[in-house]
Amino acid sequence: MKDNRGVYIALTIIALWFISLTLLLTQYEVDFYSPLTYLLVLVQAHLYTGIFITAHDAMHSVVSPNRLVNEWIGRVCATIFAFNFYDNLNRKHHLHHRFVGTERDPDYHGGNFWVWYFNFAKQYINVWQIIFMAITYNVLKAFFPNTNVILFWMLPSIIATFQLFYFGTYLPHKGEHEPDNVHKSRSQAKNHVWAFLTCYFFGYHYEHHNSPRTPWWQLYKEKERMIEKVG
Repeated sequence: MKDNRGVYIALTIIALWFISLTLLLTQYEVDFYSPLTYLLVLVQAHLYTGIFITAHDAMHSVVSPNRLVNEWIGRVCATIFAFNFYDNLNRKHHLHHRFVGTERDPDYHGGNFWVWYFNFAKQYINVWQIIFMAITYNVLKAFFPNTNVILFWMLPSIIATFQLFYFGTYLPHKGEHEPDNVHKSRSQAKNHVWAFLTCYFFGYHYEHHNSPRTPWWQLYKEKERMIEKVG
């Protein structure tokens, strides 16, 4: 990127996540009979997904043209998302792009959904994350209602993990691909609203592998360009 639009978008997602979480921990009285409670959990999960997608864009150096700003935002977002280590994510994600769909791809596994998810999680979860999450949980519940902490801090991050895996890894890469599919990736049908709601346009996954330096908020244009090219 040659301008700072990516920075503004990243900071907006971070701010929305932080403001939402703060209000949900301090102001919202949980009512399990209210559909609003479950909707708010899903909204918070969607913001968590946006946090991770922002860290992902930083790995491709498309959040900011300034390298230090780009990396700083990437590290902050990776930390917010369950204390992931940015350097580990960055190294393995580039291996995924380089060796996509092979035994050297850390994101790929040929098993069913649950076997694949378990192996995927093993690549990124470590004991330090679990320790930091446990400490943070105990600190938060000392100041805020425990139910709110579980529903709006813990559960959304778990939902977002499944959301990212299912729409951004499993569906695009599972099964066999045509021999001429150099990216070993498939893509959602064109539906920009659904693509945004499910995984910030990363269901347009072939497009991402074909143009990895296109930020998430421009992937819909890459989808349209590819359709026009084929048509």
